[in-house]
Amino acid sequence: MADKKRRINCRLGSFLGLAIVWLCAASANAQQPQINQSYQFPKQGGSSTLELPAQPKQPGSDALTIPSLPPSQSGNPQPPPFPSLRSQPGQQLTLPPHELARQPGYEQVTVTVTNPRHGYETGLNKGDFRLYIDGQQRPIEFFRQDLNTPVSLGILVDTSGSMQPKIPQARAAIAQLLMNLNQRDDVFLFAFSIRPFLLQGFTTNHALVATRLALLHAYGQTALFDAILDGLLMVEHGRYDKKALLVITDGMDNSSQSSLAQVIAQARRLGVLIYSIGIGDPNGSSMPGLALGPFVFGGDVDRVDAQTLRILSSETGARTFIVREVGDGAALSQATRTISDELREQYTVGFTAPDPSAGGYRNLRVDVPGHPNDDVRVRKGVTVGPGSSYASIPPP
Repeated sequence: MADKKRRINCRLGSFLGLAIVWLCAASANAQQPQINQSYQFPKQGGSSTLELPAQPKQPGSDALTIPSLPPSQSGNPQPPPFPSLRSQPGQQLTLPPHELARQPGYEQVTVTVTNPRHGYETGLNKGDFRLYIDGQQRPIEFFRQDLNTPVSLGILVDTSGSMQPKIPQARAAIAQLLMNLNQRDDVFLFAFSIRPFLLQGFTTNHALVATRLALLHAYGQTALFDAILDGLLMVEHGRYDKKALLVITDGMDNSSQSSLAQVIAQARRLGVLIYSIGIGDPNGSSMPGLALGPFVFGGDVDRVDAQTLRILSSETGARTFIVREVGDGAALSQATRTISDELREQYTVGFTAPDPSAGGYRNLRVDVPGHPNDDVRVRKGVTVGPGSSYASIPPP
């Protein structure tokens, strides 16, 4: 009789446990924003929509959707006024001649040059640079100093459960970034946890993007690689030739369908700068937590995968910032300010790779011989041939 009661109690306990998990998940799903399935990519050149050809489904790509604003922000919200940037030299967009850009093997890379004494090395000319593909010097056929050259920029914000206490500081830091951008920068906003959500498609209305920050709410686990792949797919269709992503995360990938290798391969193909801000301890335990609805139990919620973020930044010529404690958000805001400043202090260099018909990945190096103490940062290589960043650019 006692054994029978124990079995009944055990079954009741299991049933109640499953019921609690189901209620947590149902409650969390009820809090998810309503999804608008009608979003389309912007067409290159600034038109409103782009009809994409049929293509194999990529991990996470079905999440390129835009949720509706909460009722309090629907209609025509009145965003806070954003200060206007003063017109500066280089604000006009200089592009390579169409014949050069359509030439097989043509590629462009972004180069950042910093001096250990006074920061960014500005005022350099085409003749100051040397470019090498697989160790062989190649002529520089296009050169541009990116003083306020407009950028197509994607902002990807981790909203997994562990980000709950950090969301307000992240909102403030992103708002600061938006105010510091070039007025013509084309920006979109992603949130990601167990899957990515597109909160705002490409727009030059940065104040509108700022209103979308109210949609950032912590929930679930972290699909970092899926989010970056979707971000790369999105930014590929930006109107400008200079493209970048900013990833803000406090954790490690624990729910993606895709891998780091897939992200690196796509980043190499597209040549997009991937900046990142990691919030947390890079030396913490790598034991993952258990996510039930919006809650995360166990594991080390302060652990951030700094190594992965640095690999992505290094591969693409960008930078990673590690903020161990978010605190009042000052360090986070400083990191976003540094990134927005850096985008205006770079150079764009164009060249034609040898034997483009062979395709494949080519190692890249850029030097500035006249400034031997400067640090020259550029992506590690380029993917040449069909599918590369310039192979699919349509005529103007």
